[in-house]
Amino acid sequence: MNSNPNKLKIFNDPIYGFVSIPFEIIYDLIDHPYFQRLRRIKQLGLTNLVYPGALHTRFHHAMGAMHLMSEAIDVLRAKGNEITDEEAKGVTIAILLHDIGHGPFSHALEHSIVNNVTHEDISELFMNRLNKEFGGELTLAIKIFNNKYKKKFLHQLVSSQLDMDRLDYLKRDSFFTGVSEGVVSSDRIIKMLNVKNDELAVEAKGIYSIEKFIIARRLMYWQVYLHKTVISAESLLVNILKRAKELAERKVELFCTPALRVFLYDKFSKAEFKTNPSLLDSFALLDDYDIMASVKVWMTHDDDVLAMLCTNLLNRNLFKIELRNNPFKEAEIEKEKERIKKVYHLKKNEVNYFVFSGNIQNDAYRADKIRINILSKDGKIMDITDASDQLNIKVLAKTIKKYYLCSPK
Repeated sequence: MNSNPNKLKIFNDPIYGFVSIPFEIIYDLIDHPYFQRLRRIKQLGLTNLVYPGALHTRFHHAMGAMHLMSEAIDVLRAKGNEITDEEAKGVTIAILLHDIGHGPFSHALEHSIVNNVTHEDISELFMNRLNKEFGGELTLAIKIFNNKYKKKFLHQLVSSQLDMDRLDYLKRDSFFTGVSEGVVSSDRIIKMLNVKNDELAVEAKGIYSIEKFIIARRLMYWQVYLHKTVISAESLLVNILKRAKELAERKVELFCTPALRVFLYDKFSKAEFKTNPSLLDSFALLDDYDIMASVKVWMTHDDDVLAMLCTNLLNRNLFKIELRNNPFKEAEIEKEKERIKKVYHLKKNEVNYFVFSGNIQNDAYRADKIRINILSKDGKIMDITDASDQLNIKVLAKTIKKYYLCSPK
């Protein structure tokens, strides 16, 4: 029985309408500075440079995923699957905090300033810290998050190919970008959920909703997450941070917020994050504002490379990007580097910030991961690719890789 009904608040979400907070501790976790920080981190990074409405935050997404988890718990319980109140609380906390370790602009930071430390690593560190603060109340949530709890289907609700995370972000990102192809029937999918042999499964009558979900995910990757202009913008930000890091390592003075300075002027391993509590405190102060404030100031820095990169980003003068199905030949890349080096009077080691190649891949569904199970009326379980009569689902299960080359227009 909840002793403090004042903590069981209702909030208004643009996707789902009125959403309730199911447990007192959820209110306390939402109120914590670690979680409030997510208000200052955009869900889709620089995607708003392509889709201007994509300004929603990781705070929005975490709250939405929490709401879907509450709905999923109710559905599974109604179908006779035992989920105790403690398990319900644990899995709800796990989904609420699943993104708490994301840094500003997420993957841009992971690939430039904080090396070999993923947002999943940071999420676990934050959860362990919160567990101490809350007297061990997050112990079960952490077990579920790490897939170390006996009921495996609870982890699948948090992290799988059909989890509450994906159901929310597809619907939410579709809404805020205006890309209608990403709309999925989360209500229908959740109503069709069940558990068989300790694995999450979708009842056979929900198969068409799952087919639509996989197709929507593939389309959203090409149209939003892997949109070539988004790739160009995010690559530009990665190179800005790499250049800033290079200058910091040479002891060049750069303006930056205190939290950013910690990570710009030093290198830290995963082990150091675990043993040095102050590092996590510094990371907890990092958000999108730290990065963008610094980029604005760096526009006038004495280092021409850094200044040019920052000016390009803030004025949306993005690199042109060419996509191909096959890798670019080394000779092509070198030719483009020589051209840009002459035009911008760059040194050999500087041109790599302006001309670079890479690859992107789209795997809407991976049968080799925690698969999406379809539960037939006779109780048999089949993988979605075998159960579906749509040929395109088997096609969508294949990973598509494309290669890109970026350089100034």
